Amino acid sequence: MEDAAPPSDSPELIPAATLIVMRERAGGRAPELLMVERASQMAFAGGALVFPGGRIDPGDRVLAAQLGDVTLAARAAAIRETIEEVGVAVALSPAPDAAAVTAMRARLHAGEPLGAVLGPHRLLPDRLIPFARWRPEGRLPRMFDTQFFLTTAPEAAGEPVVDGSETAHAFWASAHQVLAEADAGRAQLIFPTRRVLERLATLENVAAAVAHAAAYPVRAITPWVERRDGIDQLCIPDDLGYPVTAEPLAAARRR
Repeated sequence: MEDAAPPSDSPELIPAATLIVMRERAGGRAPELLMVERASQMAFAGGALVFPGGRIDPGDRVLAAQLGDVTLAARAAAIRETIEEVGVAVALSPAPDAAAVTAMRARLHAGEPLGAVLGPHRLLPDRLIPFARWRPEGRLPRMFDTQFFLTTAPEAAGEPVVDGSETAHAFWASAHQVLAEADAGRAQLIFPTRRVLERLATLENVAAAVAHAAAYPVRAITPWVERRDGIDQLCIPDDLGYPVTAEPLAAARRR
């Protein structure tokens, strides 16, 4: 999927990927999402709750080329970052056990690329479903062109374990629970994460999320400022499945 390049006078955007990992719960309860709290000292989204993810590294591009499809680099990055940040491995076959994930994670933290640490495991990129793409423009100090993917948690996925550097906390919670924490002032959310959580909160299970993703082909979102009823609002398109498409600019956290 290709979109027009951002305006030439905008700062260069950093290609990135993030992963929405969902797991079902018994009794018809809303599915849980894997969330991380960014370390407060991080330059981007410090202290905020986000989905696991990060920039696309050269090793991700090499692995994608080896798989015969350079567009898979974003999926490789999403898988790698989730292992690095919280010790959860998705979309691998055979599914690695806890010891294997720990070993992979240590090697990734030591600087080895994902392709070098997979061993007998292979990527299953089709298990990562495109869900959204956020690509801001403007003059923020650091901006990312981020692809969001949706996937189901492996059956053996346990509790996430923070890496002690980029992530301060990691946990499973429903979209409703995360939004409630933010509304109560106990958590921080950047603008794209809040909008994605609001969208996920409308979906009752993983199957509904997959169907919803298919119903709204991914189009890059570039928020804009528009004055409505005397208030500057940060806005997004209203045809991409988001129940909330504007927020007062003064209240929106953008990084």
